[in-house]
Amino acid sequence: MSRSWDCVKFGLRLNADAYLGLGANLGSPRETFDRALVLISEFAEIRSVSRLYRSEPYGFPDQPPFVNAAARISTDLPAFELLNQLQSVERTLGKKVIRENGPRIVDLDLLLYDELELSKKELTLPHPGILERDFVLLPLIDLNHGLSHPQWGAKTLKSALDGLQKRFVGGSPDDWDFCG
Repeated sequence: MSRSWDCVKFGLRLNADAYLGLGANLGSPRETFDRALVLISEFAEIRSVSRLYRSEPYGFPDQPPFVNAAARISTDLPAFELLNQLQSVERTLGKKVIRENGPRIVDLDLLLYDELELSKKELTLPHPGILERDFVLLPLIDLNHGLSHPQWGAKTLKSALDGLQKRFVGGSPDDWDFCG
């Protein structure tokens, strides 16, 4: 059953299943991701984390390679409040946006929030880039290879990955055992 915008808009507290994307190419991404999840665990339960994937930069090529991962969480926060909390974690960890798709110490994206479909200036769910980026698809497959969303129709994470024209991920992923 899809959650409606009205439930989120009026602040109804839900026990939601959400997926987060984590990315960084400055500092020590693994340590930054660990710190991020410790902070996130103050308002959500960390259910699982993916492996760590190294990828070429997306959008702006003249920068260091990225490390990408995903986390599955449960939260009672409505989607917009969860987004606000994630942005607060980013600020706490020192995120500064120098340019779109540019270098960063951390990037936390709310990828999915249950089956919620939302298109607002501040938040689009599911995240519009999920099915187009291997550095998002591979970590999500680690967490839930059968993950689907009504908006995707018959498309699966695997079929989206198989259909990509450009790949950014290189090499083998590293294990990541977060023990918050």
